[in-house]
Amino acid sequence: QLQFVESGGGRVRTGGSLKLSCAASGFTLNRYAIAWFRQAPGKELEGVSCIETDGYTYYRDSSVRRRFTISRDNAKNTVTLLISSVTPEDTAVYYCAATARCLYYVSDPRGEHKFWGRGTQVTVSS
Repeated sequence: QLQFVESGGGRVRTGGSLKLSCAASGFTLNRYAIAWFRQAPGKELEGVSCIETDGYTYYRDSSVRRRFTISRDNAKNTVTLLISSVTPEDTAVYYCAATARCLYYVSDPRGEHKFWGRGTQVTVSS
């Protein structure tokens, strides 16, 4: 089965940090751009960050850019998302998915991405 397996979520206090990992299962991810998404309770799925095959990175806004770092290790077939200075607004299920280019991870998160995993829950307490 071709999918990502996300891990690293958990409960963290405001101001803390987390390292989320996304491992490709059944395929090699070096051909794809990889995006991270999140879905908070009662809210729509939103794109958070994306990394191209050449390592170029994108973040959805300045707040995410200041606190999130996306990286990829093709040798390990994984993509990582470091989140620092977490706030309760970061509480969500985090997913990763593959795409050809980082063009639609914000505007069309479901339409242009594939190999979705089950996600990893991040809960931030104040």
